[in-house]
Amino acid sequence: MTALASTGFLRIGSSDLEYRMIGPAPDDAPTIVMLHEGLGSTGLWGDFPDQLQAATDARVFVYSRAGYGASTPVTLPRPLDYMHIEALDILPKLLDQIGFRRGILLGHSDGASIAAIYAGGVQDHRVRGVAMIAPHFVVEDVSVTSIREIRRAYETSGLKSKLSRWHGDVDNAFYGWNGAWLDPKFRSWDISEYLAYIRVPVAILQGADDEYGTMRQIEIAREECYCPVDVTIVPDAGHSPHREAPQAALDAISEFALRILHVHEGSQGRAA
Repeated sequence: MTALASTGFLRIGSSDLEYRMIGPAPDDAPTIVMLHEGLGSTGLWGDFPDQLQAATDARVFVYSRAGYGASTPVTLPRPLDYMHIEALDILPKLLDQIGFRRGILLGHSDGASIAAIYAGGVQDHRVRGVAMIAPHFVVEDVSVTSIREIRRAYETSGLKSKLSRWHGDVDNAFYGWNGAWLDPKFRSWDISEYLAYIRVPVAILQGADDEYGTMRQIEIAREECYCPVDVTIVPDAGHSPHREAPQAALDAISEFALRILHVHEGSQGRAA
């Protein structure tokens, strides 16, 4: 297999997905695969991937799903099962293509939901743990209210201009996500059944003031998961604690990654 460059594009199906890779090759270290939020991209993670790599010595792989960042746009409207498609069709192909051998999935918001679907729907022995930042397992009223409000902000304020920094086709990114969540049929979206089939440790990082979800999401994880679930509530943080309280988020996620990857690899190294 040809070694990947540190940045570039992966051809998955009919889409070219931009990616960024930090750290050693997969032969030398486990990999943390980062799955962005519903309005995220490779770039919007900022320097958090670099900090995570430095804290764990793992390889960190970040990419933009189709419709985001510099990746190929998608046809709108997105299907309401778009997260299932990402988890069960796209992600397996991506992991194989990047030479994923062992590691953890780290997802934020939509990305956390995709990680949960993958971990519960694909029994992949290479995945040793799943870390989720502000995950959604069901649709809550507060989520719909906030998503409706952000649509107004996108169409009437400077939000579109801000987001255009991170997306080549900002309307494609925004309306692909926002349109699905505001579709009345999406209110029945529920992925909690996948949690019972996750067979690896789970860590959940939740902002105490998350405007897109309540502690009900944490309760569902504890009710449904048979695997260990570590929960970290970050005070004075909302939906993006890795941006609003970066040190607390880095500490929680890197500790989980080091512990899980160390246990499973049986090494005295930090992240072997």
